[in-house]
Amino acid sequence: MEEGSLFGISNSNRSGKDLWGKNQFNSSFPAALACYMRSKNIPAVYLSLNEELNVVANDIAIDEVFNTDKPNESIRFEFESKFEPYQQWAFDDIRNIDLILKDGKDFLRALEVKLTVIPDQTTFRKGEEEWSSELVIRPATTSYCALGIANSCRSVFNEIRPLFEPVGSSIQHWDNSFEIIAKQTQMLETLDTFQYQYLSFQQPFLLQPVWKTKGKSPLLSDNAFDIFVWSDFALCRTFLDKSYSTNEKVNRYMRSTARFFKILFEITQSRKVSIGKTYAQMTFGLQTDKEFALSGINTAPYIQSERRTKPILPPSILKDIILNGGEKLLSPERRFDQTIYYTASNLF
Repeated sequence: MEEGSLFGISNSNRSGKDLWGKNQFNSSFPAALACYMRSKNIPAVYLSLNEELNVVANDIAIDEVFNTDKPNESIRFEFESKFEPYQQWAFDDIRNIDLILKDGKDFLRALEVKLTVIPDQTTFRKGEEEWSSELVIRPATTSYCALGIANSCRSVFNEIRPLFEPVGSSIQHWDNSFEIIAKQTQMLETLDTFQYQYLSFQQPFLLQPVWKTKGKSPLLSDNAFDIFVWSDFALCRTFLDKSYSTNEKVNRYMRSTARFFKILFEITQSRKVSIGKTYAQMTFGLQTDKEFALSGINTAPYIQSERRTKPILPPSILKDIILNGGEKLLSPERRFDQTIYYTASNLF
């Protein structure tokens, strides 16, 4: 077997050294962690939306996250790849997402992956029960989230269209901040109504594995690893809820709300949208490299699970996930690699 492998990732567009690079290990390790939990029948924590439009935490089997009960070895893990079924809803190239799962030629699931540490800079000085992680959302996350929701709801477009049409058709210039703020309340009320009426269409979307350290030290906690899975509807609440407090200018959260609204409006109207044009035009003077970020103080209320402060897996699982000398390919200048390298070096 090739040097440096990860549990469960045998059928993939990455292998060997390609699993361990700067922008590779942070998605390949989470996939392997999910495979390991799956092999042990350990559920992830599912953050989904309820009828009060609150994010609630329940268990979810990794089978449901992967959308298959076939063994790990039968699943194709394609990193930084395009989820082709969503391309039908866009005029332009929808580009790649962190991870797609396939069974042969069949596309199973599109997942964004956010490997995060607990505690973050804003919570490490608080009591341990208040520790949480930062979540940085990129434009590809929200665009894929919108495309996935549209794809799930494709059978009810004719029902959804009248919901979005009054507000959507009244907006002349989507890049005009004054017009967006003027329609802010109506957009948010429409999206709230949409989420309430179509809750049953939500799907697992964002894989958030966490690693917990002993405060700000690089040492792993005795309760070290876990996975939270956000549904697409639940993830939307992180920017929709914060958009209600915007009243003078379009901030990052309201920008995400406006883009999300426009994508759903145009797809339900004409079955297609220009993703690239939407994101390029609707910048509102804000930087475009990231969509928005939520500090640990802001993520904690959404992750109401005891597993946030007491992850389910110990550090010892590393020796079962990192295989064939993979630890030798880590780069200690990166914080997560450093934590594994120094905390768990005696495991290998």
